Amino acid sequence: MRAGRLLSTLLLLQTRGRLTAQQIADELEVSVRTVYRDIDALSASGVPVYADRGPAGGFALLDGYRTNLTGLTTDEAAALFLNGSGAGDLGLGPTLEAARLKLLAALPAEQRTMAGRIQARVHVDAPGWFRDPEAPPHLDTVATAVWEERRIRIWYRKWDDASVERTLSPLGLVLKGTAWYLVATGRTRTNAFRVSRIDAVTVLDEHFERPADFDLRRYWLAFAERLQETLYNGGSATVRLSPRAVRLWFLLGPVAGRALRATGTPDGEDGWLRVVLPIESLEHAQVDFGRFGADLEVLEPPELRELMRAAAARLARLYSAP
Repeated sequence: MRAGRLLSTLLLLQTRGRLTAQQIADELEVSVRTVYRDIDALSASGVPVYADRGPAGGFALLDGYRTNLTGLTTDEAAALFLNGSGAGDLGLGPTLEAARLKLLAALPAEQRTMAGRIQARVHVDAPGWFRDPEAPPHLDTVATAVWEERRIRIWYRKWDDASVERTLSPLGLVLKGTAWYLVATGRTRTNAFRVSRIDAVTVLDEHFERPADFDLRRYWLAFAERLQETLYNGGSATVRLSPRAVRLWFLLGPVAGRALRATGTPDGEDGWLRVVLPIESLEHAQVDFGRFGADLEVLEPPELRELMRAAAARLARLYSAP
């Protein structure tokens, strides 16, 4: 544990230059007293680290000194292929930071400067607004089974809340937005399961052989395309949108956005547009379109227009009461 901390201290000084004891302590989540002891240990081992006194002081390495101790562990190398959010969910956050630090230390000065410029100017915050990241209680267990290629038995809650038991060979994990999905093979086919819908999981004492030709990214792209086609097989709706609804149309997602660009045509001289949109079902469309109030009018199909009219009548009755 201490050896790893000494290496981290050395790499921090190598990549960032002069640092105060408090800055090192904050970075490594230790006390300032521990930092002083670690600096003494580095000096005793022959590392040319020196201290400057005063307000602008701190610890630094002798000019030109570089360590060759930049080798990545297996876990650190694997963590580099995950984004920050995904690594944190899988318990690899500290490992990822250690790997980044080692990689930065190994870069030539010019590339290290460029990496610092990018880090200072670009920050990726993957989860969307108004939606908290999921924290599936069984994610760690599922991830362990994926790493160790061990079969699992899960109790899975489907969209209609019916619970089913499945025995699976877990092939990989996908982070879609804020939701984790398990890609696994059952008795007859490979499918994706939302990890937050796993109510219980048991890792079995049974290993499986992962297919050599399985490509997780290629599978997920094909699965996502099939899912989108399945979701929007409820026909289509023709609607009129006010200028305000056009500005807020992004709330319905990318499919609605593509429909607006592909089929949107002017409807009158007051800025309204007419759009043909694929829908999942009449019930889903009534809920989605209801969010726009009087800024959206359903023209077709007549069954959906009647659902919208009935919902508006219920609202009128509700709000007409004292």
